Amino acid sequence: MKSRGFVAEFNRDYIDLFLGVIRKYMQINGNISQKDLAELTEVGVSTMSRFINQKTTEVNPQLVAQIVAKLEIPLHEIIDFVDESYSDKFVRLVKFYKGDKRDDKKDDKHSSDSLTPPAIEKLADEIASKNKTPELSVKEKLENLSPRQKAFLTDFLNLDMEGKDLVVDIGNSLLRYFRQKGLE
Repeated sequence: MKSRGFVAEFNRDYIDLFLGVIRKYMQINGNISQKDLAELTEVGVSTMSRFINQKTTEVNPQLVAQIVAKLEIPLHEIIDFVDESYSDKFVRLVKFYKGDKRDDKKDDKHSSDSLTPPAIEKLADEIASKNKTPELSVKEKLENLSPRQKAFLTDFLNLDMEGKDLVVDIGNSLLRYFRQKGLE
């Protein structure tokens, strides 16, 4: 049964979300057509059409990885679609199609695709060193939050681990962007 691979590698509940992300990045990259995407990923136009229009019973992991690589889709946008047990292999496959020859063990700590605990600690240290206020306890910092910030914190703490990781990844990307633009 060929659809078994789909279940093991990808979460069927998120196929619509994944296809929406593909369409979004087709537009971002210059309003690429399905035919253009097929040429870019070196697959047949009919294969691409069947995939985009959900006319196939199985999803080819290599096709998905090629699309993610060629459209430069950030992995955090499709993380729910990729089964957790397959995610490491999928990331390597995407890197392969991007032509990234770096060793996974030597990846930059500030990669947009992952945040390691040392990177989080370094980011926290950078933020703390730039903070002009005297060192406050965690309790004091929490008391100084606005109601809106407290509501966000409550929502954040109620997320599952994957949701928290996603928020942290997005937050890291935003902080890096603000730093580059000098908007700190």
